[in-house]
Amino acid sequence: MAAEGIRSHSGDEDNAIERITENLAAHYEPFGWHHWPHSPWFSYQFRRGLGESQEGGGAVSEIFQAASRIDPTSEESWHVEWDRIAERNFQRATTAEATGHIRTAMNCFMRAADYFRQAEFFLLPDDPRRLATFTKMEASSHGYLRHLNPPGEILEIPYENGATLPAYFVRAPFPIEKLPVLICMGGLDSIKDEMWFMQAHGCLQRGISVLMIDGPGQGGALRRQHLTNRPDTEVPIGYCIDYLETRADVDIDRIAVCGSSLGGYYAARAGCYEHRLAACISHGAVFAITDMWGNAAEDHGLATHIKWVFGCDSMKSSMEKARSFTLDGHLENMKCPYLVMHGGHDVLTVSQAQKVYDYGISKGVDCTLRLLQAEETGAEHCQHDNPTIGQEILADWLADRFGIDQRKLLKLSNHPLL
Repeated sequence: MAAEGIRSHSGDEDNAIERITENLAAHYEPFGWHHWPHSPWFSYQFRRGLGESQEGGGAVSEIFQAASRIDPTSEESWHVEWDRIAERNFQRATTAEATGHIRTAMNCFMRAADYFRQAEFFLLPDDPRRLATFTKMEASSHGYLRHLNPPGEILEIPYENGATLPAYFVRAPFPIEKLPVLICMGGLDSIKDEMWFMQAHGCLQRGISVLMIDGPGQGGALRRQHLTNRPDTEVPIGYCIDYLETRADVDIDRIAVCGSSLGGYYAARAGCYEHRLAACISHGAVFAITDMWGNAAEDHGLATHIKWVFGCDSMKSSMEKARSFTLDGHLENMKCPYLVMHGGHDVLTVSQAQKVYDYGISKGVDCTLRLLQAEETGAEHCQHDNPTIGQEILADWLADRFGIDQRKLLKLSNHPLL
């Protein structure tokens, strides 16, 4: 049990994203680059895209080019400018692929995927462009995945009542018969296609295969099948493990789950009751949803998305449903090692990480808390300002729990990932 990077904090640091900084010029904050201080939700999403560029999700000049054209008061402007650079990269990718320039195609497909994710973000759920843009994002991801060695697999994992959970399986590129696996998932708005930039890449480099999923309330499960979220996330994760147990290339004794943002709750709840899991990671911790949003009104920056994900027609009814999304009375059932990794200047919440850790320790759970601080960077929500350090920390922690000798591993492969 360990706690690193702890600093004193209080609940008044939560929901810092709503605050307008005194400095209204673009500048650097402890949580990273703050591009439009008078429009903090746009700045947060921009910071997210900018950070993911270092994991292949964009080019810095293109991202700032888009920003130079965005009106930070206009969600339509946001869509148009991100879509512009997404389409440019998608066209470059298809041309490069047709001419045999496969590495260029892969790079462009990966950038297009993250740009399309940004272009989709602020569109209303019933805007026909939302699903169309999401579909282009998936097509971009598929373009990248098919050229991996071994190729990534596009899956529909059997779920309940004939529904499926959209997923990508990528085997780590090492000549070992059975490899450990991390089930990667997002949270309120992050999706399987973004997991490469937040969790998956680092694990693949360390000999851990990945299953990137859209669970209920996420990605394609929400957009195409209208599956809203549920508190008992051990159920959908159980279906994912059922699938992994059918694969001959998976070490079923070394399966873990990681959830980012609200997925920090989803992963932890699954770890409480799905005891086939060998490890659990909250990449951004949530003890109880109502701790964060219980008093949020219709003017909350994510109100539209919250209502969509919860399948409710108001913030009030969403928060009534949210009362069941708590680790209180559940976390004590976790039997596997548990990492809580959180930004020390997370603009959504800092106190939740400490609350999860303290509760887990009090109940005898094998918890590790890692709070990242401003000087090392990665102090933003889900390390959006520096996702690489986030991946390094979570993947090394998991590799250690799985007993992976990274020196020995890297000597085995003729095809190191990237």
